[in-house]
Amino acid sequence: MSTRQILDGEYEPSPSQWVRDQVDLYERTGGREGNTLLDTGLPVVILSTRGRKSGNVRKSALMRVEHDGRYAVIGSQGGAPEHPSWVHNLRAAPDEVALQDGPEPFAARAREVEGDERALWWDRAVAAYPPYADYRERTDRHIPVFVVDPA
Repeated sequence: MSTRQILDGEYEPSPSQWVRDQVDLYERTGGREGNTLLDTGLPVVILSTRGRKSGNVRKSALMRVEHDGRYAVIGSQGGAPEHPSWVHNLRAAPDEVALQDGPEPFAARAREVEGDERALWWDRAVAAYPPYADYRERTDRHIPVFVVDPA
């Protein structure tokens, strides 16, 4: 089953060549290749969302933050002053989500978390990918944390 079957609509690849290439390699190999962030060796997942403006399917390779079959996705964008586009897409269509962690994608739902739940997932995220702590120091914005659960 492909993500396109889970999220109907036209796939609009990322404007970033390395993201397009990584998503393609990950999906083409069922997650056997393209499954880590560049040369870090740290695992990634593929998040698919519905574009809030285009309505097209958008895909991003994001750090794998998993606990008991649930995932968190962190809108850090390396500490940039703006949120990544996928944050706006999740806020607009939290029920039109797919996540791939391995050979097959699955339909999912996302919800933005705050308070103690956010703190718990933030700590898990930093444990999975320590640079998140540095990213928080680089920006004045509140970095969004979403929990993604299988639908």
